[in-house]
Order: sequence, then C-alpha cells, then structure tokens
Amino acid sequence: MFKEQMTLLDDALEKGMLPDIETFPCSVPAARAGTGIVRIVFPEFTCVCPRTGYPDFATISLVYLPDKACVELKSWKLYLNSFRMLGTFHEAVTAHLFNTAVDLLSPRWALVIGDFLPRGNVDTTVVFETATERPHGADLLIGPLLPRCGHTRDEIDRS
Repeated sequence: MFKEQMTLLDDALEKGMLPDIETFPCSVPAARAGTGIVRIVFPEFTCVCPRTGYPDFATISLVYLPDKACVELKSWKLYLNSFRMLGTFHEAVTAHLFNTAVDLLSPRWALVIGDFLPRGNVDTTVVFETATERPHGADLLIGPLLPRCGHTRDEIDRS
C-alpha cells in the first residue's frame, strides 16, 4: 500500500525534490566559539522502509558547535518533514542528514543521532559524529541512548 507511493531517497536527491535548508550567521565569533553548543531535537521524524513500504518513526537530534553559520529552524523542520514518503534505510538517512548538516554548516563539531522506534522488536540507533574533539558541555546535551524494547529502564539501570 505505502510502497507504491514511496520515492527512494537517491531518486529524490537526483530529482531535487528536497527543500533547501537556510542558515544565518552565527552571532558568536569563531575565536570564542569553544562554547555555544546547539541541540535541535526533532521527535516526529518519519521515513519509509524501502523494502516493505512501512513507515519508520524516529527522533533525529542535531547537536553542533557552530563556526560561522547556524541552521534556520523552520527550514530544518521542513527538510526533515520532506522524508515522510521517502524510502531509505535508517543508516542511510542518518548519514545523509549528518553529511548535509556538516556540508551546509561547516561546524567546529557536529553529531547527528537517528533514534528509531522499534519495529518487529528491533531497536535501531545510528550515530554520526565529526572527528573533531567533542566540546566541553556537549555531553550535557546528549542523553543516554537506551533500547526501547525487550527491557524496562529499571532492568537496564541494574545491569
């Protein structure tokens, strides 16, 4: 049912189907940008499994230390919403979002997390991070990534 309506991510990119992401100048000069980490959490991301056509749901988190540019939030939201009927694997879409953010922003440091809800009792979390040193304070914005199936939080905490 969904599969007939889906477009594969590579086809959407080739056809220019995704909206532009806007940026604005970072208000913190690069020389002082050792702090000022930005975290954007998008808890209602959806894409489509390219094999089954079934929807996949995820929280996408973009955490970055800007250099000269910051992402404009409405354009980022519209960009993420454009994946609703795109067929792509969890790893591929998270890598695409990471590469897109890094190419667009040229941040001093960046991290993208694709935390997908379980389907078929499989819980998938995909993380991409720049090779640059993680800035002080970043860990305060990156919560523990715990599985959402098979165990309760108390069982995980006790292990």
